[in-house]
Amino acid sequence: MTIKTLSPAASGITLALALALALAFAPVAALAQDDAIDHSQMDHSQMDHSQMDHSQIAQSTVEAALPTEGTPALWRLSDEDTTIYLFGTIHILPENVNWFDDRLATAFDASDELVFEIDMDEAQAAGPAMMQRGMLENGQTVRSLMTEENRAEYEAALADLGVPAAALDQFEPWMVSLNLSMLPLLKAGYQPDQGVEMVLRGRADGKERAALETVDQQIDLFDTLPMDKQLVYLDDAVEAVPGMVDSIEKMKVEWLEGDADGLAELMNEDMDDPEIYDLLLTNRNANWVDWIEHRLEEPGTVFIAVGAGHLAGRGSVQSQLEERGHTVSRVQ
Repeated sequence: MTIKTLSPAASGITLALALALALAFAPVAALAQDDAIDHSQMDHSQMDHSQMDHSQIAQSTVEAALPTEGTPALWRLSDEDTTIYLFGTIHILPENVNWFDDRLATAFDASDELVFEIDMDEAQAAGPAMMQRGMLENGQTVRSLMTEENRAEYEAALADLGVPAAALDQFEPWMVSLNLSMLPLLKAGYQPDQGVEMVLRGRADGKERAALETVDQQIDLFDTLPMDKQLVYLDDAVEAVPGMVDSIEKMKVEWLEGDADGLAELMNEDMDDPEIYDLLLTNRNANWVDWIEHRLEEPGTVFIAVGAGHLAGRGSVQSQLEERGHTVSRVQ
């Protein structure tokens, strides 16, 4: 089975993990940032050129980008006494991305209840527990589980990020994989507090809160994978490191343009394993549709914000709602 890397930041597959990683592994990201600063003060002749290229590209991509703005896609379904908005998010963004337009503000301000994938307070407190669940046992190291070729590629990827080879040795491959999908973004200037959920949370005083999943449920998606599949996932994550920032930037453009089809194509182009696609997206979307149908039985206006990957492509929340007879319309 091939497991292709899906960045939690962009696809929305694991909100809790994206935020918890950004918080729990802040020292590792800081180390990478410090290393980049040290390299910038060295003479170029003293630097390894392969490391210089990757680190400079990762740092410059966001720093050189001009402030952007757009109109991300928003959907609505309703019955006689309930309106539910569906908004696809990116969990971590650089500064100066202006996406909260009048259309979104109207829908958000009219909503009595705000719903995320998980409870945000729980996510922020999840770092230590998540690290514990992601640790290897019996003195193993993640590098000892790799082939010689994959270990060399892994160590080179960490070196390019300015992270010591042993920094993540004690963690299971799934944990290291998710780390590798976040570290290039953190190093390039993406910030958890600029992510859509954190911005909406800051505007949500007085609103009821709810969640579609728990942090443990999201961790289980990866922690229960067999070790051989975790190692394949890690190898794919290693290969994705050099292009991670550029890939997320492309997804961000589609998101800001409200192009759900274009976004789905970018997110799913490497997701060639139906079993994993269903595990991470389709099946979870079906559970969320159950939640939405139950919520429609009660009056009120609800704003649901989940990762953009769940509202695009095959098996999306909207398509499953429509299959069950609901009408979902785009808010223009």
